[in-house]
Amino acid sequence: MASNAPAPTTTTRWADKEDPTTLVLFDVDGTLTPARKTASPEMIAQLARLRKKVVVGFVGGSDFAKQLEQLGANALDMFDYCFSENGLTAYRLGQPLESQSFIHWLGEKKYQKLANFILRYIADLDIPVKRGTFIEFRNGMINVSPIGRNCSRAERKEFEQYDHKHHIRKTMIEALRREFADYGLTYSIGGEISFDVFPTGWDKTYCLRHVQDDHFKTVHFFGDKTHKGGNDHEIYTHPGVVGHAVTKPEDTMLELKKMFGV
Repeated sequence: MASNAPAPTTTTRWADKEDPTTLVLFDVDGTLTPARKTASPEMIAQLARLRKKVVVGFVGGSDFAKQLEQLGANALDMFDYCFSENGLTAYRLGQPLESQSFIHWLGEKKYQKLANFILRYIADLDIPVKRGTFIEFRNGMINVSPIGRNCSRAERKEFEQYDHKHHIRKTMIEALRREFADYGLTYSIGGEISFDVFPTGWDKTYCLRHVQDDHFKTVHFFGDKTHKGGNDHEIYTHPGVVGHAVTKPEDTMLELKKMFGV
């Protein structure tokens, strides 16, 4: 039975915060951690200080297991909001929120046509190195890597430099946009070796629907792929968000010290 009691205000929901009306969201890779590496003890300590002042959360394209590898097994206890796969998998104060499914939205027949095209395209690519896991299937999206996600750290760096020069990912996305123009998909480059494919509107702004009932006065977002085509661009430029562009975790730490004195 629904309760007749009024919903708690933002202030009472976050009574332990100095400023419960402010939410600070972070991208993970390149913002809180080096790409696919773990967060430093200094970053973890600073986030703990920040959480005493404001509401804190992270939003990334990776699945939750990968985020735990980078942020620590106790990430649910370190953040007020945890958003995996752009918020398709979400936690608030450690409790799971409603989830969504890419395959349910697209359908198996369309997905197989898309996957077959991607694999044929990669098979015909002439690039220096190919490894394994070219398509990583996630709950809210697929992640496509022309080199393969099983590449080594050195191979990852080499491909990133090669891609900057030869635009492998950008050209592949253009081909997918032409072939699947009627699918309603968005393609977003993130990290060093891959790009995400998800339904239009399921970018990082998707996570904002999970926080709207808390009626924050200010929402900050820190990200390193804020350029057009980057997987932070949509939330960085969202009219309800104050965006902050960084290039590495050290930038994030410096900005937090300037803005919040932590």
